[in-house]
Amino acid sequence: MLIEFVEIQNFRKLKGCRIDFSEKETVFVGANNSGKTTAMDALRFFLKEKTKFSTREFTLSNWKKLNAIAEGWVNLSAEEMPNLSLDIWEEYLPQLDVWLKVEPNEIHFINDLIPTLDWDGGKLGVRLRFEPKNMEVLYKDFIDSYKSSKEVMTAAGKVGGKKIKLDLWPNNLWDFLERRLLTHFEIKVYLLDVTKLKPLVDGAVETQKLSTDNLPLAHDPFKGLIKIDIINAQRGFSDPNTEEEKPMVSGNLSSQLREYYKNHLNPNDQPGVEDLTALEAMEDAKVSFDAKLGESFKSPLSELAGLNYPGFGGNPTIRISSKVEAIDGLNHPSSVQFELLKDDKGDGKFPLSLPEKYNGLGYQNLISMVFKLIRFRDEWMKVGKRSKQQTIENDSDEFQPLHLVLVEEPEAHLHSQVQQVFIKKAYEVLRANDLLSKHKHFKTQLVVSTHSNHIAHEIEFTSLRYFKRKKAEKDDVPTSTIVNLSQIFGNNDAATRFAIRYLKTTHCDLFFADAVILIEGQAERVLIPHFIKHHYPDLDTCYIALLEIGGSHSYTLRPLLEALGIITLIITDIDSIDPANNRTSKLPERNKGYESANNTLRTWLPNKALIDDLLNTTLIDRMATKYPFKVSYQNPVKIKLTDDKDVVEIIPYTFEIALAFQNVELFKTLKGNGLIKKFAAAANLSTAAAANEAMYDGLSGSKKAEFALDLLFIEEPNKLKVPEYIQEGLAWLHDKLITKPALQN
Repeated sequence: MLIEFVEIQNFRKLKGCRIDFSEKETVFVGANNSGKTTAMDALRFFLKEKTKFSTREFTLSNWKKLNAIAEGWVNLSAEEMPNLSLDIWEEYLPQLDVWLKVEPNEIHFINDLIPTLDWDGGKLGVRLRFEPKNMEVLYKDFIDSYKSSKEVMTAAGKVGGKKIKLDLWPNNLWDFLERRLLTHFEIKVYLLDVTKLKPLVDGAVETQKLSTDNLPLAHDPFKGLIKIDIINAQRGFSDPNTEEEKPMVSGNLSSQLREYYKNHLNPNDQPGVEDLTALEAMEDAKVSFDAKLGESFKSPLSELAGLNYPGFGGNPTIRISSKVEAIDGLNHPSSVQFELLKDDKGDGKFPLSLPEKYNGLGYQNLISMVFKLIRFRDEWMKVGKRSKQQTIENDSDEFQPLHLVLVEEPEAHLHSQVQQVFIKKAYEVLRANDLLSKHKHFKTQLVVSTHSNHIAHEIEFTSLRYFKRKKAEKDDVPTSTIVNLSQIFGNNDAATRFAIRYLKTTHCDLFFADAVILIEGQAERVLIPHFIKHHYPDLDTCYIALLEIGGSHSYTLRPLLEALGIITLIITDIDSIDPANNRTSKLPERNKGYESANNTLRTWLPNKALIDDLLNTTLIDRMATKYPFKVSYQNPVKIKLTDDKDVVEIIPYTFEIALAFQNVELFKTLKGNGLIKKFAAAANLSTAAAANEAMYDGLSGSKKAEFALDLLFIEEPNKLKVPEYIQEGLAWLHDKLITKPALQN
């Protein structure tokens, strides 16, 4: 049994989305404020922490409609009856649809949920909806409260000759439910009809409407079916959504070991034959300790006896008796030691060690989180004393067939290497039990939300679920949809294999960025961040990923970028060649029949091969129509050097040449070696054509990265002007990300 997917509706910014679950690990990725935490909270609130709901869990724009329903109640005449049907509320209520995949041999687990007598396995849908408990009671309570406040204000009129400017509670339904939501709302559960399940349309969910005879279930459908465990984000900090944990299980490893010992190992709890040796040793210790205490306290107790204390009938004798508990041995800050060096004798009696507090916070958190996973697994499998507690606690003798573990932002307080260790080992730890190895029908599904590219890098891309932000439509709020990357990376064609290999080398910044810039090479990687910082400071505040991939391969990322819908600027070279001369590289010129060797320009944007066509494109031609994509490549440069009779047109071949012509007076003064020296000499030539030719020749065998790094040493960073074609691209990017006009200086 597995959760195949869930559909979330009207929960904060997730107005309608489907999240497919992988069989093992599912990882939520996406830019900030894209809905990852919202999805985790929806799973938590509906499946476990069911009294955490507030009015803020409703999609904000839905309150306009709900307030309008209540306003209709208020405006009814005495003769009119209110519409108290749940139907008019249905499309605005938060809900979670859970679709299980049940094998025929697992039907006995879901006896109470079988939809029809002829159902023999497959998909099984359950809806959990946060809705009014009793519409009539809600209506009466709201109307009474609303009218009472208005009557008070009417009766008050003026106080002290001044008109009262005060709005008494409640102003509207939202205001009313801010105080009384959990009084009137609860989660109700319904079975869904698999025949009414609709496919996604452009990522949007079409939710099935419940029939009037579909009554809510009287019990929790997942009790005894799914064990749900949660590790919240920001452990140790004040997180308003974090479930408060018992003091014994929060914090360091020592406290977790004590809790594990108490639940699974304590010999005093339902002792078995294997515990008798430990209990005998503790009793011997108690007798010896009591004798020592009696001798030590003999004098002060004799003094108390002389004072006729404690002063009640018979003056009983005071005797001190100790209580020795095995868990007391773990109840101190240094109960967990990290052994560093063995003693000189090598017998292990006196090893050199440090208490856990002396270890790094990241290492402590890794151990603590992994141990929580161990606790979750062993509680599920009823390891040790847990197996004997089920009779006392009235637990079912059956193990839940599915273990769902939610981990939110495990990167909190974990440095990058530790993040990678955690995600590689987490699922393995949750399955490390002999029963789970023998009985394959016990399933574990791990769901992780993260902002960490290190975690995304370590996981299979088919397990990633990308949260894609959508701009607000009229009278609505920004929402998100979810992209199942298994549908992109599940293919085994050459382009997909290349994309996977490439992204594995870039640590997956793409999945968390506000926008991405695809660039040609090392020089652009060095200088484009420099241009953004000094010429486009607003862009410098955005999370922009730079992917160095080159025009020959940029187009291979097109399916992924289209699926993500991420704002994408492609900065590439025109790469002119002569098709009539063995496709050799040539300086770009008009009317020569030259073509571009750049596959991105030829097959994607602007989808043109001839240099003449590329030079004649408009801004619109260089932008995609359906997606927020734009390409920028070298524009013709108008320039006049010493011996040029008039302004001439130069078409730069690469970024470096375009940069030099944009800053020709600066380059004339530069001192240095390598490409800097060559370009300085070229800039001082008498004609633009000669300078262009010399720069083109100078590129051969030169180190472009060193060239770019040398330019960073210019004392006044703003003196280095941005090439025109890159200005065009960054200005477009600014308009997409920032509302105010772009700054270019």
